[in-house]
Amino acid sequence: MPRLLPPLAALALLVPAVTAAAPALAQERPVQERPGEKPPQKSAPSVGADTLKPQQPAHQPYLAEGMMPDTVAILPPPPASHSAAEAADKAAFNATRALKGTTRWELAASDVAEGAPAILDNFACVLGTRLDQARVPALMTLLERARLDIARGTRAPKVHYRRLRPFVGNEAPICVQRSQQLADSYSYPSGHASQGWAYALIMASLVPEKASAILVRGRAYGESRVICGVHWMSDVEAGRTNGAAIVAALQANATFRADLERARADLGKALAGGGPAPDQAACAREETAARMPEL
Repeated sequence: MPRLLPPLAALALLVPAVTAAAPALAQERPVQERPGEKPPQKSAPSVGADTLKPQQPAHQPYLAEGMMPDTVAILPPPPASHSAAEAADKAAFNATRALKGTTRWELAASDVAEGAPAILDNFACVLGTRLDQARVPALMTLLERARLDIARGTRAPKVHYRRLRPFVGNEAPICVQRSQQLADSYSYPSGHASQGWAYALIMASLVPEKASAILVRGRAYGESRVICGVHWMSDVEAGRTNGAAIVAALQANATFRADLERARADLGKALAGGGPAPDQAACAREETAARMPEL
């Protein structure tokens, strides 16, 4: 396999454009109210707050307001009603309902877990070992702080577009319990896909010799949201763009870069020390999922 350029190095070309435009992009676009329309609900709870250590103060995000990319401007609008793109979204949702009970459905259900600790499980098969988060504190700090930036970059387009999730208004199976909170949260872009792709880019930079496999897993993690029935495919595609834009902006932050190097040393030491082997059944599911043509 040819050696893949570390994704953060490739993304470096984007940083000047993002940072140069940052002051003008600092303000979120106001949400346009329509006559008779209810005030916007809170966006999806998945990446909206740092709930990893509720007994402790949350970490601070890396990016100041003036350095946050305007993700509403960067992302295209979701597919228009009755468009070919909307039809493709609906076709993907309908087709993937038949996956209930399969190993791909099981993987989608397990991929509902998100946040910095979950990444060690998500990439265990790729890394070849299961890592206790206590062994990689610098990596956990890096990901927890970046997660807050990802949440901010995801919230603005969610509230701006207010797209309904695909299971709203029907009884089709989904891989999580239905709730009013989930139904009332917005679908575009996918917060899980934004976070999963951003984390994959960061991890691929930290372990460049496994970059291809890491990015395959990051792609499958986002697609799990479609399999699960809680996002449209275009939500996931927008999530990948969203995650990449935020990682590009993070590279311009000196504290992020310093934490990245600490995490590299942290992770390298932990991988060299070995650890328990990942569950082989879970690894087989991941390998199967990466080859599935449904999406």
